[in-house]
Amino acid sequence: MISRLRNRAANIGLRLRRFADHCSATTDYFLSTLKPRFNVLLFKANLGKIWNPVGALRSRISVHVPKRSASPPLALFLLLASSRNLARADDSLSYKFENYTETGGRVGVQTQGFVANQSIGTDMQFGLTLVTDAIAGATPTGISALAGSSLVPLSHLSDHRKAWEADLARQFSRINIATGFSESREHDYVSKGLSINSLTDFNEKNTTLLAGIDAHNDNVETFYDPQHFYVRKRAFSAIMGVTQLLDRLTKVTLNVTWARETGYLSDQYKLVEQNVELIPGSFFPLVFAENRPSEHNSGVAFLAINRAFPGLNGSLEASYRLYADTYGVVANTAEIRWLEKIGRHFTVSPELRLYEQGAANFYYYDLRSTDILPTATPDPGGPAYSSDYRLSSLYTTTCGIRTDWNPSDRLQFDVSYDRYTMRGRDGITPQSAYPRANMVTLGARISW
Repeated sequence: MISRLRNRAANIGLRLRRFADHCSATTDYFLSTLKPRFNVLLFKANLGKIWNPVGALRSRISVHVPKRSASPPLALFLLLASSRNLARADDSLSYKFENYTETGGRVGVQTQGFVANQSIGTDMQFGLTLVTDAIAGATPTGISALAGSSLVPLSHLSDHRKAWEADLARQFSRINIATGFSESREHDYVSKGLSINSLTDFNEKNTTLLAGIDAHNDNVETFYDPQHFYVRKRAFSAIMGVTQLLDRLTKVTLNVTWARETGYLSDQYKLVEQNVELIPGSFFPLVFAENRPSEHNSGVAFLAINRAFPGLNGSLEASYRLYADTYGVVANTAEIRWLEKIGRHFTVSPELRLYEQGAANFYYYDLRSTDILPTATPDPGGPAYSSDYRLSSLYTTTCGIRTDWNPSDRLQFDVSYDRYTMRGRDGITPQSAYPRANMVTLGARISW
């Protein structure tokens, strides 16, 4: 598939590979709140060795989050579901193992996945993805650090997720249409999704238009209402984009994504702290569940350029992503990646990714400086509040390197290492809340 994509893009060195967003349409904030189904998208991207033309951000960065309370990015799923068939990908079977480890005894995730692609006749293709991951470790609760300490309290957790996704695509002359269904389950979260998207070629296949929609129906377990252990969450997203071949060495992509979520959007494991007057004149620190709005709208604008340098035997990929939502979060992401061909069988790809976001308008390190009095049961109609560090003002840096070995046209192996660092910048939230992590990935792919 890679060779066909490169031929079609006139040797620009573009590989339609990895993540979202949610992932072309995501930020670290978005990634840190994705629901379990996202791991399916991660492995479809990594296993299929596809480079997302919308400049998807690496999904692996988000898999460390133990619980997710936002809809997954649409753009990655749309591109992965369709790019395979657009390029008439080889029938293949892929396997990926990934180990994510936060320093300081924080969260660790081990993920394994399989992706199978099989043509059906000359115009159709079926894809199946299976993913399982195990999570264990400690994560901040949202409670503030003890007086005189800069260490935020942590809670230990463990969980096991299983997810699968199936999609069917059909090529109609210039138009490729793909539909997909996905399901993900863990002990307190069930997610089901449907999608339909299209890629249309124009201008002698030098211009490609992308359009798609995606809907999800989730059930989230909570602990606040004994009569309603599971509450619903709904999500809908849409994407429009264009990819233009400027010359035989340069390709530009522009995408716009919109998403809407309704229902229970809080993280049921995150807490806030407030001093409450229990006795006249006497205040005591109490903890409450966080309370996020029951509606969330977001938008992403994404721009990427891919340029081949035949004289250097390599290619450059650069992208910029602007994200904004009704929580008040505005984020910017810049990513650059160099692909260097070494000999006949090896490719080395170093990359650097920088991200920054402002805080949500209802983020508080604690509520002691506010007049907000939390309720025992979250009330989306009341004031919103959260002490989840992922909603604070922060920046992240990801640097990594990947090596691909292709001993033959039908056999491929890859290994990569990434260092991920998140730091707060509001001057209030302790730096101990923000993780640092190492990520190692091993993969193999055989085609026929």
